[in-house]
Amino acid sequence: MSARKVDGSAEFQQLTVEARETRLSLAPNEVRVRKNGVEFRSASPIAAWTEMTVTLQSTRDSGRVHCTGVVVACNGNRHTGYTVSMVFTSLSKQSQARLNLLAYS
Repeated sequence: MSARKVDGSAEFQQLTVEARETRLSLAPNEVRVRKNGVEFRSASPIAAWTEMTVTLQSTRDSGRVHCTGVVVACNGNRHTGYTVSMVFTSLSKQSQARLNLLAYS
């Protein structure tokens, strides 16, 4: 994944990440939006290839972006937390356009 870091406080209010056993609500400063996915911190590890759903809520408009993806990396330990990298698998053209605005702004 490659893109610039987003100033999250200006772009979206909250990020919600869900899997079967996991639901995370993350503050904007805990998330890096990328061109093809997101990176975020988690207190517990998430196994690679876990399918997850992400909801981004923008502060610019009332719209939300719903994305499905898979975890491709989870690095860290239980003392410092884990950095999770997730790649989106199928995005609508509208969702891709919104993510591009977030990633490149």
